[in-house]
Amino acid sequence: MSEIHLTGRHDDGDIELNTSSNPTFGSILEERQSRRGVMGGMASVAALFGLAGCDIGDTPTTDSTVSAGASGATTSGKTVTLTGSSTGATGVLWTQVSGPTVVLTNANSTTATFTAPSVAAATALVFAFNSSGANSVVSIAQTTVTVSPAALGFNAVAKNLLDVVTVPAGYSVSVLYRLGDPINAATPAYANNGTDTNFGARAGDHHDGMSFFGLGATTGLRDDNGSARGLLAMNHENITAAYLHPNGPTSVGGIRPEAEAIKEIEAHGVAVIEVLKGTSGWNYVQNSTFNRRITPNTPMDIRGPARGDAQLRTAFSPTGVAGRGTVNNCANGYTPWGSYLTCEENWAGYFRRSSTDNAARTAREVVALNRYGVSQGASGANNWASVVPTVPGSTVFAKWNASVMGSDATTDFRNEPNQYGWVVEIDPYDAASTPRKRTALGRMGHEGAWPSNFVAGRRPVFYMGDDSRGEYFYKFVSATPWVAADAQNADRLSVGDKYLDNGTLYVARYDATGNGVWLPLVFGQGAVTAANPAYAFASQADVLINARLAADAVGATKMDRPEWAAVNPATGEVYLTLTNTNAASRPLTATDAANPRHYNDPKGSANQFGNPNGHIIRLRETGDNPEATTFRWDIYAFGAGADLNATNINLSGLDATNDFSSPDGLWFGRSQNASGLVNPLLWIQTDDGAYTDVTNCMMLVAQPGNVGDGGARTITNTDATGATRTQSTFVGKAPGMQLRRFLVGPKECELTGIDSTPDGKTIFVNIQHPGENGSATTPSSFWPASQTGGTGSRPRSATIVITKDDGGVVGL
Repeated sequence: MSEIHLTGRHDDGDIELNTSSNPTFGSILEERQSRRGVMGGMASVAALFGLAGCDIGDTPTTDSTVSAGASGATTSGKTVTLTGSSTGATGVLWTQVSGPTVVLTNANSTTATFTAPSVAAATALVFAFNSSGANSVVSIAQTTVTVSPAALGFNAVAKNLLDVVTVPAGYSVSVLYRLGDPINAATPAYANNGTDTNFGARAGDHHDGMSFFGLGATTGLRDDNGSARGLLAMNHENITAAYLHPNGPTSVGGIRPEAEAIKEIEAHGVAVIEVLKGTSGWNYVQNSTFNRRITPNTPMDIRGPARGDAQLRTAFSPTGVAGRGTVNNCANGYTPWGSYLTCEENWAGYFRRSSTDNAARTAREVVALNRYGVSQGASGANNWASVVPTVPGSTVFAKWNASVMGSDATTDFRNEPNQYGWVVEIDPYDAASTPRKRTALGRMGHEGAWPSNFVAGRRPVFYMGDDSRGEYFYKFVSATPWVAADAQNADRLSVGDKYLDNGTLYVARYDATGNGVWLPLVFGQGAVTAANPAYAFASQADVLINARLAADAVGATKMDRPEWAAVNPATGEVYLTLTNTNAASRPLTATDAANPRHYNDPKGSANQFGNPNGHIIRLRETGDNPEATTFRWDIYAFGAGADLNATNINLSGLDATNDFSSPDGLWFGRSQNASGLVNPLLWIQTDDGAYTDVTNCMMLVAQPGNVGDGGARTITNTDATGATRTQSTFVGKAPGMQLRRFLVGPKECELTGIDSTPDGKTIFVNIQHPGENGSATTPSSFWPASQTGGTGSRPRSATIVITKDDGGVVGL
């Protein structure tokens, strides 16, 4: 910032060094502008030149001339530069005359900048450029900047198969936090050759869902508006085992080495890391006291209606009130009281069950285990249950064997699978706190838990997908109305007890009329009783532990892999990605209005029937109240290649700038900046296998309109035999230029996890499993080393930072 030089005065901070009675620039300007107000308000630039010095009351003597530059136009969120010029000036100052208040940077120089505010209609902002001459006479010129509503502000990125992250012109990308990066001072740098250990103090693998929690730049305390320092809480969903060991995973006689298994287990879970913006960009703070890893071995509290239920009792917790760890953490959520919600997705595949285990179970247990995919004879992903521990009596590996081994549930881990599939609440600001599993939100393949827009006096609501083919979309309505003061309660997990441990779990039914119903999963209501023929429910705890069975019982709508949801901060409408499905799960005869397509998208010589490209559905709660039990819905966008049939497949009219497949991650811009106001930006991330012969996975940005902005449509589906069947549905308005590709990732990656700083000027994005099909000796990607031209390095999942080169709000 340039310094103001005034005749006879020097101002150094808050200390006045000149004690004479001569007027200051500020006082002259204040008096000058006050008189202008008396004289009838805003004058033209020409008139202002003529009035220079009149505020003193003498005959004007102009010893400087000024120009504020030409008037201009922009859109919300963009960086605006005001350029003035003066001759003979000893001091200059930009001030705002009218319009929504903005923060001027470098206001005491000829060039000042500001971020265009959010507006719903074209709005004029008037600025004055003030120049003081040698005799303290002030000359003023004005300029007007007309701000229009936010619009996408970049050119679409082309589809590609490169091994780098590609972003639009005018944007920069850097790598922040990679697999294996140490999170304390004592842990050495990552060698990335398979020899590294102690992943409990390193970044885990498969970075996924993520939230940013602000810190005061100097205080280090929670600051919800902090945009230069904060905490990233993120999931580490899974592992690419080929790159974690010198030559990939090994076993001897079917028994995994303990050291390899420990590394793999610790690479799962959650991380909390401090990040800081410096003069050269963003970095993570390796030795921060906030840094923390939460792994499948971390102690957990079990809260809510299922706490202490017999189905949660294990040898580790005979009372069923505690557990160890969280695993396969996919998407996420957050709370307005400052906690992080991590969600356990495909946890079932980690468990072993013997080939004769059903005989030792009750019929109800077998039904429940099968419904959740913990199948008899399963060996368990990574075969951790086979490890022989070096510490006598350790059950760290035995817990992955869900077979009946002892006399009752307190002597083995037959119930260990029931300890997973929950939403887990974490306090990111307290590294010593114990995470809490919130059983009131139900047990499933939790994809995430996204809050509704909170309103004082209205009960909080969280929306949740269950990521598997043919599963359901849920919401949890708290029993307790929201008290706004709780947002700043320092005992965050106790606030979670208040709102997350009691309430009603609902599941969605999408009707062919375009209406929908939220069906309560409450013991004793409807088919959720002990008389249910498929599964005899015993209690509300039983309903929540077996939420999928309860949803089956009430007749919810089976969806094409319901994954991430996002709530529009301006309207409250809820968007849900339905990533894809195959012909077996969605045959020609089983399409419905909410899952309407069965078609083929050939990939090379292979056919892909079903719904290989997925779609995004949305709903509007009745009365715009998330507590409502009914809603309207339509389909915002259908994934498809631009070359597919426009009448029956590419129903959203996608072209080369915005065609996509397999939508997964979903996120709206924050309401603290222009990207989340009026017509918020919707960010869409893909996890694709169907279109990867054409392009790597991608991230798009949209301004999506509203439910009902399109209309009814009937399409004709065709299966592998050539048989056809018509299906009616509801299609939103074609996105057109309001949907645009923003980023393409490196080879074989998934785009997943996104958040921004509150000011919207930095976004954090996760790149998961680049080069997932390679091996230790022949990696199929070199990212992130390839981002700066490197080769020969094993690929690593990582968090990236994206900023706009002019400092504006990303995406606008």
